Amino acid sequence: MAASQVKKEEQLNLQSLTWGDLTWVDIEHPTEKETEYLAQHYSFHPLDLDDCLSRIQRPKIDEYKDYLFLVLHFPIFNKEARVTTSSQVSVFIGQNYLITLHKGELKPLVKLFKECQIDEQSRQEHFSEGSSYLLYRIIDRLVDYCLPISNKMLDNIEDVEDKIFSNQARSQIREISMLRRDIISFRRIIWPMRAVIGSLEPKARRFAKMDLAVYFGDTVDHLDKIWDALDEYKEIIEGLNDTHDSLATNRTNEVVRILTIIATILLPITLLASIWGMNISLPFQGSSYALLYIILIMIAIIGSMLYFFRRQHWI
Repeated sequence: MAASQVKKEEQLNLQSLTWGDLTWVDIEHPTEKETEYLAQHYSFHPLDLDDCLSRIQRPKIDEYKDYLFLVLHFPIFNKEARVTTSSQVSVFIGQNYLITLHKGELKPLVKLFKECQIDEQSRQEHFSEGSSYLLYRIIDRLVDYCLPISNKMLDNIEDVEDKIFSNQARSQIREISMLRRDIISFRRIIWPMRAVIGSLEPKARRFAKMDLAVYFGDTVDHLDKIWDALDEYKEIIEGLNDTHDSLATNRTNEVVRILTIIATILLPITLLASIWGMNISLPFQGSSYALLYIILIMIAIIGSMLYFFRRQHWI
């Protein structure tokens, strides 16, 4: 009869959960102590253990005789920096064990382990079909976790789109730039993941008690859906950026046009005032109505120029 066991190693960021002949070891915030523990209890390659502590490691699959080593990246949203960043999950999978190493930032992974700790039915559901099926359930949850992030990104894009055509358009260039950075970061995370997860099922098949091709295929479909959405978001944000630039250019041209008209109108008036301000004998200077005559001449000049501009459709 299958039995379950939960234990936590002393002085190590390590928890293990056993159901039947399958053990899931979960390590949050791995350090050299945890990798030394794994080196003592498993025959893992030293380079794989080093990769678990590496901050920059591309998603990959290393295949060995008795186990597979995976490095996976999944997105998390940094609220302070307002950008999507990647969180690494390292996985060792063998016939009777699954070992996950991560920073504890991926809530679905943490939540799934806790569910299996407290719920016998959840342990039976996830552990009964072997380590490959447990790996699928972990990856599937983490991939589904990408969808709310993607949907939130779409909501932000729609907000910016509405504001561009409102009075708040001038302040949206920063929002557009941050969204573009967010989309680029998200795409950089998802792109290598598609190839890794797409090639995972044939390699992990030996650790499964059932055919998982359909299951992993469904996960790949979800990744493709996310990638297609990011492609669409990229096109939308580039279009919004072009629209914002066009509107800003148009507003600038309008301001320049008005200022040019004002300067053009003031030029002859200034010239007229300068001439009549000279210390020489000029018409109307001796008349008590000289100021009135000059003002009337200025009004006539302004009216004539406005009429000309109107006829030319410049205003």
